[in-house]
Amino acid sequence: MKKSLAAVPVRAARTLPVAAAALAGLLLLTACEGPRRADDPVSCASGEAGGQGSSAQANAVNEWIEQYQIACAGAAVAYTSNGSGAGVKAFTSGTGDFAGTDAVLSDADQAAATTRCGGAPPVHLPLVIGPIALAYNVAGVSDLRLAPATIAKIFAGKVTTWNDKAIAADNPRTALPATPIRTVHREDNSGTTANFTRFLAATADWPFPAGATWPVPGALAVRGSDRLAAAIARTDGAIGYVEASYARVNELAMAHVGNSHGDFVPATDEAATAAIASAGITGDNDLRLDLDYDLPGGAYPLVQVTYEIVCRRGASAVTRGFLSYAASPAGQRAVSGAGFAPLPDTLRERVFAAAAHLG
Repeated sequence: MKKSLAAVPVRAARTLPVAAAALAGLLLLTACEGPRRADDPVSCASGEAGGQGSSAQANAVNEWIEQYQIACAGAAVAYTSNGSGAGVKAFTSGTGDFAGTDAVLSDADQAAATTRCGGAPPVHLPLVIGPIALAYNVAGVSDLRLAPATIAKIFAGKVTTWNDKAIAADNPRTALPATPIRTVHREDNSGTTANFTRFLAATADWPFPAGATWPVPGALAVRGSDRLAAAIARTDGAIGYVEASYARVNELAMAHVGNSHGDFVPATDEAATAAIASAGITGDNDLRLDLDYDLPGGAYPLVQVTYEIVCRRGASAVTRGFLSYAASPAGQRAVSGAGFAPLPDTLRERVFAAAAHLG
């Protein structure tokens, strides 16, 4: 990724002519020590910070870590991609400075996090958004449309071949093979599973509970987003739900998903941002989003919001600086290049303000 002059590492700056090196140092100093504003690329601090959790956001967090540490030589930030459930459990037990989760905290986890944060409720910071792709691998099918009712039947095991009449009704001009359908789902406790099953419960006849644990017995189960995408890539007839950047990296086809207006919308970042723009926000600083599945025609209905959970009080300067960078225009541009959708401007400004006032 192309880096700004302010982000040039010290070892690279030493190879520049003296004047250029001095200018680079001045810009870096300004970025790291200037006032904390929404248009600053980074507010540096020295020390360590760490988190763990959602694998869906891992590519975005790793990009932020790289850029933040390039600009801030005294900071060390680490992130372990082990799933939303594991990340929340670690955070509530006192491990790490923040947790990444693809779903808001349950009542029990909220209570545990409040205890961990010294009696003050934790903060939800929505920092990563993007489409959940219905990624598939069906020989001879490069264009696929699926309505929510059809998706529910496929993942409930009621539709078992790709030429089933329900799929054919969504794709009247596509030749569909009789290949058996192989659904792939997350084995671990997953926020992506929670978002996917919540979508099915809200938009279709879904006879199973919505939650972070996959509710349907059978099918192929794998741990983590990267393994799920890889399993689809090597299995003819497979379909699964995964954060779209993993589908793109693995060059998987992605279905167009039907919305409440009967339009079939591709899983693009722009369409995901349009869906998030209509979400409601609960609270001023605890920015939990309430997704609405009755969306405008061009909005992609199957979206995911990934949060960082952090204590409102007691957050370190590195944690505050890192999360503020992630919510800055520069941070959002960085992950847009990594395959994620940028936050809508109004929401991004609120997230930046909440992150900047941690401590």
